[in-house]
Amino acid sequence: VQLQASGGGLVQAGGSLRLSCAASGRTFSSYGMGWFRQAPGKEREFVAAISWHGRNTYYADSVKGRFTISRDNAKNTVYLQMISLKPEDTAVYYCAADRDALRPGVKEWSYDSWGQGTLVTVSS
Repeated sequence: VQLQASGGGLVQAGGSLRLSCAASGRTFSSYGMGWFRQAPGKEREFVAAISWHGRNTYYADSVKGRFTISRDNAKNTVYLQMISLKPEDTAVYYCAADRDALRPGVKEWSYDSWGQGTLVTVSS
């Protein structure tokens, strides 16, 4: 599956953004999906993941209560709604596809396909 992330931009602290990740192919609904991020000078880290049917979601502690992952299998798209953004949320955000459709992982090695990344910058 090929992935294309979009929706990044510059936002003030406390603001919100919604990222989208469009997938190609007919097998999107057979994948668990995840979002990761990489801040300047730091390793890429897990943000959120969602099962194929959307009923199982997982979040990093740093974003719980502020970020929401969702998906629309009819549109082959996964979303990351981000509110109450903080400067420390500044990073390149990547979407990824995991063949474990029911329990997508929190580690990079779980994921087979990656999007190109979209930059989110939160100013203080």
